[in-house]
Amino acid sequence: MEQKYVMAAIDAALKAGEKILSIYNDPASDFEIERKADNSPLTIADRKAHEAIVAILNDTPFPVLSEEGKHLGYEIRRGWDTLWIVDPLDGTKEFIKRNGEFTVNIALVQNAVPVFGVIYVPVKKELYFGIEGAGAYKCSGIVSLEDDGVALEQLIGKSEQIPLKEVRDHLIVVASRSHLSPETESYIADLKKKHGSVELISSGSSIKICLVAEGKADVYPRFAPTMEWDTAAGHAIARAAGMEVYQAGEEEPLRYNKEDLLNPWFIVEPKREH
Repeated sequence: MEQKYVMAAIDAALKAGEKILSIYNDPASDFEIERKADNSPLTIADRKAHEAIVAILNDTPFPVLSEEGKHLGYEIRRGWDTLWIVDPLDGTKEFIKRNGEFTVNIALVQNAVPVFGVIYVPVKKELYFGIEGAGAYKCSGIVSLEDDGVALEQLIGKSEQIPLKEVRDHLIVVASRSHLSPETESYIADLKKKHGSVELISSGSSIKICLVAEGKADVYPRFAPTMEWDTAAGHAIARAAGMEVYQAGEEEPLRYNKEDLLNPWFIVEPKREH
C-alpha cells in the first residue's frame, strides 16, 4: 500500500469532517427541514463532504464509488480492479438527531477486498485507520494533518494500535441504534443462551464496526440492509485488526464492487480459525 494514497484518504476524511461540522455546528442550520430537501443541513453537509473527498481522491489513479456520486453501470465498474468506496456522511439519522454518532468512511478496495480504510468521527475528533499488513490504529483529538509533509509513521506514532486488549467476563454485542431488526434480536437471544451474560451496547453508523475492531465489543450482527459504502472502510479496519466481516450464515466475507451494491446480512467478529 503506497503511503501517499493512505495519507490522501486520511486528509480527505479530515477535510470532509471539517465541512460537515461547519454545517452541524452552524446556529443558522435548521434541523427541522425534511432530511432530503435540497436545502436541509444533511443534504448540504453530505454534498460538501463529497466534494472535499473527491477533490483529493481524483488526484489518485483510482476511480471513486461514492454514495453521493453518480453510480456508473456495472459494465464500466467491473473493469475496476482497484477503486475507492466512499460514504461522505454515514449515519444520517444520527446527524439529524444531533447525537454525534456519524462518520466519514473511505476505503480502498482491490479485487473485491478492502485493503485500506479510514473512518473519521468528526464530533469526537477520532480517526480510525487500518492498512492490510500494517495494522489498525485509532488517533484521538485530530482535526487535520498539520502540514502536507506529515508522514504515516508520525501519525501511527500518535495513535494507539487496536484492538486494545480488554479482559472481561461477559460477551459484548454492539447493535444499531436505529435499525434493530427482529432477526438481530433473535441472534442476540441465541448468544445469551450460549454465553449466559451478554451486554448489549448501541451505536450509530460505522462506529459499530470500529468498536469490534477496537476490542470494545466482541461481535456486531447486522441483519438489515446496508450498502457497500456503509461497510467497506470499517471492513478494512476490522481486517487489519484481526477481525472479519462475514456474510451471515457463511464462511465467506463480504465482497465489494458487486453488480448489486447492496450487502448481504453480515456478522463482524474475530477472524475464525479454520
